[in-house]
Amino acid sequence: MSHDRETRGFQAEVSRLLHLMVHSLYSNREIFLRELISNASDACDKLRFQALDDDSLMEGQGDPWIRLSVDPDGGTLTIADNGIGMNREEVVENLGTIARSGTEKFLASLTGDRQKDAQLIGQFGVGFYSAFIVADRVEVFSRRAGEAADQGVHWESDGKGEFTVETLEREQRGTAVVLHLRDDAREFADEHRVRAIVRQYSDHVAFPIRMAKNAEAGDGEEGEWETLNSATALWQRSRQDISDEEYQNFYRHLSHDFQDALTWSHNQVEGNLEYTSLLYVPARAPFDLYHREASRGLKLYVQRVFIMDDAEQFLPLYLRFIKGVIDAPNLPLNVSRELLQDHGPVRKIRAALTKRVLQMLKKLAGDDDKYATFWSQFGEVLKEGIGEDPDNREAIAALLRFPSTENTAPGAVSLDQYLERAAEGQDKIYYLLADNLEAARHSPHLEVFRKKGIEVLLLTGRVDEWMVNYLDEYQGKKLVNAARGQLDMDDRAEEAKAEQQDNPLIGRLTETLGERVAEVRPTGRLVESPACLVLGEDELGPQMRMMLEAAGQPVPESKPALEVNLSHPLLERLQNIQDPEDFAEMAESLLDQALLAEGQLPKDPAATARRLNRLLQEHAERT
Repeated sequence: MSHDRETRGFQAEVSRLLHLMVHSLYSNREIFLRELISNASDACDKLRFQALDDDSLMEGQGDPWIRLSVDPDGGTLTIADNGIGMNREEVVENLGTIARSGTEKFLASLTGDRQKDAQLIGQFGVGFYSAFIVADRVEVFSRRAGEAADQGVHWESDGKGEFTVETLEREQRGTAVVLHLRDDAREFADEHRVRAIVRQYSDHVAFPIRMAKNAEAGDGEEGEWETLNSATALWQRSRQDISDEEYQNFYRHLSHDFQDALTWSHNQVEGNLEYTSLLYVPARAPFDLYHREASRGLKLYVQRVFIMDDAEQFLPLYLRFIKGVIDAPNLPLNVSRELLQDHGPVRKIRAALTKRVLQMLKKLAGDDDKYATFWSQFGEVLKEGIGEDPDNREAIAALLRFPSTENTAPGAVSLDQYLERAAEGQDKIYYLLADNLEAARHSPHLEVFRKKGIEVLLLTGRVDEWMVNYLDEYQGKKLVNAARGQLDMDDRAEEAKAEQQDNPLIGRLTETLGERVAEVRPTGRLVESPACLVLGEDELGPQMRMMLEAAGQPVPESKPALEVNLSHPLLERLQNIQDPEDFAEMAESLLDQALLAEGQLPKDPAATARRLNRLLQEHAERT
């Protein structure tokens, strides 16, 4: 007997997601069964874990299982488990809302293109809602383990905006999901089709997945059941016995991703520090990759008993994109996050797993196409390791990729490739920081390097300036900012340099612009441009200033030096201007031009525009 029936509306994001899945995932719709079996497996895992502290939750019913039953005549497919189950509040929360960081960004990224949206939804993880890909009505019957039989819950919806929920009598703990299949999805009420899907996608699930031999058997009955999967934890099997397809299917089960992983590493360590790890590098970044508070980490098992989904203590933050499982039998079964934080063996496992991931990436770097995919998705996150992990800094640096003056494709050049191409006698690695690639490519700071045939790395990532503060050298070669300090690349004799420094124009420019720049000096770094701005060795660059200001931190005032190319026609003309006002106007325009070349706006853009208009008008009048 049921009671307390009420009708509620889905969260707006759920309604939109349901619509998109039904219309975007038609060609991949068999994944619904993989998703629902994964949910059932998670429920069984959670029951086993919670039963460690309270064995009454098992209710004397034995080990957890997952059961499938089909009704070809009625057009239904039922996925049932005797896992942890849900109470009424949990049913409403779990089946009516999406409580996941990055949801808004995910929805904003959807394009209307079915193929692209299918990939995006795959990154997000469709879970329970995938049922509506094949069903025009879904019912859920559930009872939380340990609660009374009269606290069962019945949830029902057609996926079009509303759902109903009511309390009912339910003897069986756990959850049963009943799919009322669409007319064009009746194939999923065929037991042979269902068996094939289970063997393809879910053979690795560690709980027995059973199919009713007679269609009448329900989720709480003890009819005849046939086990469809091997029901062995995949990571506990020998690597030689696992096919690539099985590894990829397990990855999709673990991550709810549609795409294959780029690579993986399966390793068993024996001795005093015993553990098994299975680590994957995804091909696509999740939407919450840059939400540092988002859930992350490995799935932790102790003695094959599930402990937690996101044990972040086993990998550093800059490797938060890694998916995988760790089974550490020597940890206590009642381990908590706080205990993990202070547990000595965990720190040793973390150090070993970090090195293993870096070795995986080094091996992946041997495949240019796959590594380009990895770098486009996770390169910015990997850079964080330069500052966060000094012990592995050199190994991380070898994995970095940048565009350069030799190859402007994103992520094209490694530091090792740069050194292989270095000019004879070159003992430095030169780089240039800029807001974007176009600004970097056209920077006046590159002129002398082009003249001398020296490659310069173009650093345009959002953390690049922060990163190079920690990466001061690689393979014994110092990293040098091409736009900072005085470059030792001027081939002129010392007498010629001193003569330029004493040029009267330098004094006049210093007097005119002294409040806006630290100093004015002649330069040997320019070939075609009249002037450029140069930061001092210890000054904050524009990227770091923006990061600190965005974080609300005080930023000290700084002034760049203005370096001028005295052989440029504009500077030669400036030397001949005698009128103080005309000279000041031209000097200010010279500084504004240098600012614009750096991708920065002058402090008074309106004044810059007025000066430019006057100069253009004078030019027009002369011609």
